[in-house]
Amino acid sequence: MKYYIISGEASGDLHAGNLMSAIKNHDPRAEFRFWGGDHMKSQGGEQVKHYRDLAFMGFWEVILNLRVILKNIRFCKRDIENYRPDVLILVDYPGFNLRIAKFAHQLKIKVVYYISPQLWAWREGRIKTIKKYVDKVLVILPFEEKFYKDRGVEAIYVGHPLLDALSGLVPVDEQKFREEYDLGEKKIIALLPGSRKQEIARMLKIMLSSQLYFTDYAFVIAGAPGLSREFYEPFLTEHVSFVSNRTYDLLGCSYAALVTSGTATLETALLNVPEVVCYKGNAVSYKVAKRLIKNIKYISLVNLIMGREVVRELIQNEFNTQNLTTALKNILSKDRERILGDYDQLRNTLGKKGASGKAAIAIMNLISEIRTNL
Repeated sequence: MKYYIISGEASGDLHAGNLMSAIKNHDPRAEFRFWGGDHMKSQGGEQVKHYRDLAFMGFWEVILNLRVILKNIRFCKRDIENYRPDVLILVDYPGFNLRIAKFAHQLKIKVVYYISPQLWAWREGRIKTIKKYVDKVLVILPFEEKFYKDRGVEAIYVGHPLLDALSGLVPVDEQKFREEYDLGEKKIIALLPGSRKQEIARMLKIMLSSQLYFTDYAFVIAGAPGLSREFYEPFLTEHVSFVSNRTYDLLGCSYAALVTSGTATLETALLNVPEVVCYKGNAVSYKVAKRLIKNIKYISLVNLIMGREVVRELIQNEFNTQNLTTALKNILSKDRERILGDYDQLRNTLGKKGASGKAAIAIMNLISEIRTNL
């Protein structure tokens, strides 16, 4: 069978890569054509575009790059029409993917949405598009299945794919890691500033402003996939180090972390590293988002899943040197044991691994329907 997969971000690339591996277990002759990154590329098939050419964050940034985005949408439609896949698999990235879902549906191509849009947070009206143009919705957060079903969309909860991604990790040799990157013996504070250039520059400036108050710790930046060391050079000093494409190893050696909101907040928690969640967006984009986002208390996956504040969130104007310094001091001392205990509860809430396999089986069931109707 022919599979066309679209992922527009680093986290989606990771999960889509694991899904491709699971699909091959059921369909050894699977053919893949995809938009994504290195994880997906490692599974074989033909890469159409890398996600780094697609990642525009925030309303203002989207407007500035609207011509490029529309060009990519037109190109994607032509590519799908030429390739004629049996199944289109969409991974998050809703602004782009929902347009493609409608187009594929019109071509009578089956559409699967894996890691569905966070409609419970904002733009719930998009559920009409999903109901009309998506054949199967696979969700990864425990409360999402009920959310969709209450609105007339059959959704299948497959579990969170990060449990799969992290289950096979080989523990890092901390001493060798430290020697390789000349990190010395200080306890490490990992900085995960995101995956897009525009957000990384914005986040690192504030994250590193707290470094002067923690001279007994080593600050280490986790480089995003696809970005070279040269991009990070302006932020590096004798007190600030850099590690590329080894975020999990870095977290495995870290005592605490400062993490830009997103999937990385959950990764950090599952790797048992106390964290402060940080986010500061373009002012215009943030004001627009506040008007659209529904009444939710948190932005980090950790707090959303638990329904309470497990980790401190510093958002927009609250994300400043003074607040960050206080929050970091707390997770290094008085809040540390409480956070680690909450992480245990988080893992119990998410349940067992196997999301990629369950998602693959759901897709295989859809393929069986296709074959039955041929």
